[in-house]
Amino acid sequence: MEQDDSPFRLPDALAAVTKQDLDPLSVAELEARIAALEGEIARTRRHMERAATHRASADALFKR
Repeated sequence: MEQDDSPFRLPDALAAVTKQDLDPLSVAELEARIAALEGEIARTRRHMERAATHRASADALFKR
C-alpha cells in the first residue's frame, strides 16, 4: 500500500495535536501553543467565509 506524502493530512495533523502530552510544557509554551491554535482557527474561519462567498457567487451566476 502506498503512503500519502501530501504535506498536510487533516486527520493525522489533528490527531497529533490532540494527543500531544501537555505535561512537559511550561506555561509560556502553553500560551504560545494557544496563540498558534487561535491563529489557525482565525485563518480557517477566514477561509470558510471566502469559500461560502465563492459558493454564493457561483450559485447566483448559475441560478435559473
